[in-house]
Amino acid sequence: GPHPAEPASGLGDPPEWCTWSGAPAGPVGTDGRGAACTVDLVIVELGSGHRYDCTTRTLVMGILNRTPDSFWDRGRYWDFDDFLRLAERHVHDGADFLDVGGSKAGPGPEVTEAEELGRVVPAVEALRSRFDLPISVDTFRGRVADEAFAVGASVGNDISGFADPTFLPACARHGAAVVATHVRIGPRIPDPTPTYGDVVVEVREFLAARVEMAREAGIPDERIMVDAGLDLGKTPAMSALLLRRTDDLVALGLPVFLSASNKGFLGNLTGDGIDERVEPSWAAHALGIALGCRIIRAHDVRGGRRVADTMAAVLAVDAEAIGVPR
Repeated sequence: GPHPAEPASGLGDPPEWCTWSGAPAGPVGTDGRGAACTVDLVIVELGSGHRYDCTTRTLVMGILNRTPDSFWDRGRYWDFDDFLRLAERHVHDGADFLDVGGSKAGPGPEVTEAEELGRVVPAVEALRSRFDLPISVDTFRGRVADEAFAVGASVGNDISGFADPTFLPACARHGAAVVATHVRIGPRIPDPTPTYGDVVVEVREFLAARVEMAREAGIPDERIMVDAGLDLGKTPAMSALLLRRTDDLVALGLPVFLSASNKGFLGNLTGDGIDERVEPSWAAHALGIALGCRIIRAHDVRGGRRVADTMAAVLAVDAEAIGVPR
């Protein structure tokens, strides 16, 4: 796969008025006139030996489901050979790291811990033997994370907000990075009528508390990412608003992780079915990056890579080089 410092999209060399060096851009704010501008240094560590300067880079996570009932692929890659071929395509298309999940986030048939282990651990082992990329495990169970780390995973992507008290100690013990995600009730539990006082404030405060939990467990800031949890206990309008307010999470000072790919709120906004949300997902990625997110989770890795690299070039324009004071 591509080296982390090299663009996979083939955008070419930037013009002289652009400071972009070929890697996606870092966190942004506004300069008082509504124009995006780069701000503080952001470092992301996806476990030991995988350190990225995300001031001028957006990382793309390729999604891999070891489930027969994923909302997106509906078991299309359940066969292990098909799963590995998809992983190979993600790497070829420019994924910075891969995310393996053995239990879908939404309601469905029970997946026992033993079943999840049987799906995830062999998958992580196979990926580590084939690709020189960090591997994330999408689980809310501490034991599943622990055993995945033991065979080579280095990121714990937990959509439960660290509900399992053994999850963060496992991450700390293995030197893994974590994704703290907001969810109102919990994963796999129907939540058809979510209510909040102020959804933006409540999501930010929830994530701030999870960041403190991770810190207290001994995980450094460079290994903590925050995710608003779009569509997890939110109405479509709430998810759209949280996307539009991504910069509120940037203010926490941690790398912001965006999981909007093919989500239901996009279909609600556009009227597009599950197989028609490619361009809406690109738009969500671009908006999130413009507002400061620096990790995007994507089903369409090639498209996500193109969006991330293009936004990098836009955000890295040197205003002073074209006579505009900062």
